[in-house]
Formats: sequence, structure tokens, C-alpha cells
Amino acid sequence: MKSELTSLILTFLLGILAVAGAVLVFRTVMQTRDWRKITTQATVQNNFLAQSQVLFNDVAAYNQKYPSPELTKMLQTLQAKPAPH
Repeated sequence: MKSELTSLILTFLLGILAVAGAVLVFRTVMQTRDWRKITTQATVQNNFLAQSQVLFNDVAAYNQKYPSPELTKMLQTLQAKPAPH
């Protein structure tokens, strides 16, 4: 009788631990997916900012070589804006 009760308790505990392990694995997989998605988005944004900075520098160099009041005004406006966070 005591052996059966001990066996039942241990089997129940094993089931609980198995379910808890499965839940933790599922959460880890979902968090890893979210992390990869966020990392990819950050990389895309960083690439866009880098390309925008290169374009801005090229336009500024062009404006120094061939001055234009309109272009100078636009460059000053863009240069005054703080970087988005």
C-alpha cells in the first residue's frame, strides 16, 4: 500500500516536471524568435540610417561644389534635427 502511494506521488511529480519543462522550452523558443525579429529590425534600421548619412554627406559635398540656396536651406534643416532614438 505504501509502495503504491509513493509510486503514485513520484509519477505525479514526474508529470508536473515534464509539463513545466515543456512550458519552459516553448517560452524559450518564442523569446528567441522575438529576439531574432527585433535584431533583424534593428539591423535594417541601422542600415537605413547609414545609407541616409552617406546620402546626406554626398549631397553636402555636391552643395559645396555647386552651391544652391535651396539645397543649403534643406541641408541646414536636416542637420538641425536630432537623431531618432
